[in-house]
Amino acid sequence: MKLEKEQVLQIATLARLQLEDEKIEMYSEQLSTVFDYINMLSEVDTEGVVETTQVTGLEDVVREDTVVESSEEKRQKLIALFPEKSGDLLKVDAVFE
Repeated sequence: MKLEKEQVLQIATLARLQLEDEKIEMYSEQLSTVFDYINMLSEVDTEGVVETTQVTGLEDVVREDTVVESSEEKRQKLIALFPEKSGDLLKVDAVFE
């Protein structure tokens, strides 16, 4: 399955990448190869195979979330450096449409 230029550009947009025109064909071929491999894997018969999510016996150890206080001066400096804001809220572009 060969990806079209528009599909490569859409993937680049979602990944927030800017592609040069001469790279689009290269990425189209590489991504097509990856997606073909994924499609091939989806055809594997896994009926009766026990689902495996972890095989080492190790457990995920996470720390408690803690609030780290920061001075108002540091907070205002950070807000001032951000390109888009609404009051004290920092605005970012939407990732999903």
